[in-house]
Amino acid sequence: MSHASFPLWRGPEPLILASTSPTRRALLESAGLAVETRAPGVDERAVEAQAAGLAPEALAQRLADAKALAVARAAPDRVVLGADQVLALDGAVLHKPADRAAAAAHLARLQGRTHALHAAAALALGGAVVDRVVATARLTVRPLDAAAIAAYLDAAGPGVTGSVGAYRIEGVGIHLFARIEGDHATILGLPLLPLLARLRGHGLLAF
Repeated sequence: MSHASFPLWRGPEPLILASTSPTRRALLESAGLAVETRAPGVDERAVEAQAAGLAPEALAQRLADAKALAVARAAPDRVVLGADQVLALDGAVLHKPADRAAAAAHLARLQGRTHALHAAAALALGGAVVDRVVATARLTVRPLDAAAIAAYLDAAGPGVTGSVGAYRIEGVGIHLFARIEGDHATILGLPLLPLLARLRGHGLLAF
């Protein structure tokens, strides 16, 4: 789609999303923003290792910063958005499962307990981060035995390895939960409401 297809966006060129996440892009475009994507090429585990000791929400912000800066340095004249999400259970960070067995182990840890999803965004202008936002959602997984976890994994298919926690609430993953507290976009990986407020503050949105 052309830039003109997104009349709410006031930037001279489309926003660069430093991510190849189709979900984040869809959230931004649904909100009327003109977006193009670029892969940031950031080694997330290396950033995490360097940030040892940070609280999970601070780690999410560090990762978002790293992605924004990786792209912004090569495009200093553009508005760049970096974003990341961290799942934390009692302070421990869980990553995307490598395979079905790892997904089952994740769900066995999460079942019957409440975990946090911290979604962070970093906005870069002039090649430097000028704004940061982070939002948190809390999700309680209902009690699940091994048979229930296996039934869910059968229904969800191999896509479970593409998400932290081995679920997507917009699909059959919704069956895992007893309670969800937080903004839907935050759960999907983008703190959209506070991000839009920051973009308005920079004069990048029509209203």
